[in-house]
Amino acid sequence: MDVLLIDKPITRQQLRDVAEEIYGDMVKAVVDVKKGIMAISGELHADEEAFLLGRDSLQENLWGINLYPERELPDMIEFDSMINIRPRQHNRSRVVEDDVVRQRIVEIVRMLVQ
Repeated sequence: MDVLLIDKPITRQQLRDVAEEIYGDMVKAVVDVKKGIMAISGELHADEEAFLLGRDSLQENLWGINLYPERELPDMIEFDSMINIRPRQHNRSRVVEDDVVRQRIVEIVRMLVQ
């Protein structure tokens, strides 16, 4: 499946459909915390990151997450991705460590997945 740009709200059922096609119960996503958009349906977070970089997003604004459409927010979001390891931004693990960034991601997902 091609990477999809999510810049307008999608339904939870649409997210479930994407999940079933690739991983069953989960969708990988990369969120641009500056633009308030995300990319979904890539096999890897790196695919979605490259997709957004090709659309003028800046790498420092991109964070990888996993979405579980059957769960409610904020439990729907798992803040775990290899692309999140970035010591220069003081994030030394796969998990998004900054609470402000995590909250912004939750806000964007809440806005885009309805």
